[in-house]
Amino acid sequence: MEDLVVELGERSYPIIIKKGLIDEVNLEIQKVFKGKKIFILTDKNVGSHYGDRIKSCLINSGYEVKLMELEPGEETKAFSTLPLIYNELLDFKITRSDLIITLGGGVIGDLGGFVASTFLRGVDFVQMPTSLLAQVDSSVGGKVAVDLERGKNLVGSFYHPKLVLIDPNVLETLSERFFRDGMAEVIKYGCIKDKEFFYFLKNMKNKEEVMHNIEKIIHRCCFIKKCVVENDEKDTGERMLLNFGHTLGHAIETYYNFKKFTHGEAVAIGMYEISKIAENKGLTDQGVSEQIKDILMQYNLPYEVEIEESSEILDTIALDKKNIDNVLKVVLLKGIGESYLEKTNVEFFS
Repeated sequence: MEDLVVELGERSYPIIIKKGLIDEVNLEIQKVFKGKKIFILTDKNVGSHYGDRIKSCLINSGYEVKLMELEPGEETKAFSTLPLIYNELLDFKITRSDLIITLGGGVIGDLGGFVASTFLRGVDFVQMPTSLLAQVDSSVGGKVAVDLERGKNLVGSFYHPKLVLIDPNVLETLSERFFRDGMAEVIKYGCIKDKEFFYFLKNMKNKEEVMHNIEKIIHRCCFIKKCVVENDEKDTGERMLLNFGHTLGHAIETYYNFKKFTHGEAVAIGMYEISKIAENKGLTDQGVSEQIKDILMQYNLPYEVEIEESSEILDTIALDKKNIDNVLKVVLLKGIGESYLEKTNVEFFS
């Protein structure tokens, strides 16, 4: 599979997608890092599968390596986790000439990237995403963040990795639920930018067929994202299209305290619900929401939820980062593969 490069001048970096890459980490790291110390941040689930394997690979190449394993789950991506990591970095005597590797899903990538962006005002880092969602979405583009109690990703920065290393083989140890979680983001790319890709996914018969084409699927998603990021690095225009389903999805996650739905499940619901609302307002072609519902059902993803206290959802949406001067930019579809931004307000969801 052809490597991709996110072209951002001095901050450009490659995305390498290759089966078996996890056992060649040292070779790829040597191309971008000339220092001695590497700090690996992971969670206990991923660490149990790959932590020592990657640590040994790097130590055998002469690096001094420290591995830190955190509790898995969205709750870990909290402001209160930061001092624990900063203290480990201090104990390891990390300097600005050293390297941090984030080995895990979106939580570890976002959290570790934020740590890298803030510790000593910036330490280089490498993304090694191990979930499908992180491989196709959160590991690319330089958005790093932590959550606050009142919402997701409310404290963060734009800080790009030196390198993104994607080994599709690690998805074999991913639970069925989190594989589906990632497929929601994959489907999103077809919805917003690529009708042909949407129907390519729709024509898949089962997970085995998806896995047979997984390198192609990951490559297509990363290609779409890297093109969008190159055009709008700081998320002021076109890049907002990547948030299709996310405004409502994040609010649903927060409403249930991140315990009922995964990120991808919440986004799946958000994509269907906002398309249904937009159809009723004449902003989206009739039948689009039904097509989204069909593909979500095909991949065993939820598409709707009954929420008794809708005012809490609206309060959370009001805190959305895309809500500026009481104008909320929501991502809508004209049709499958055609997305656009609509200026509205929180009442859109009432």
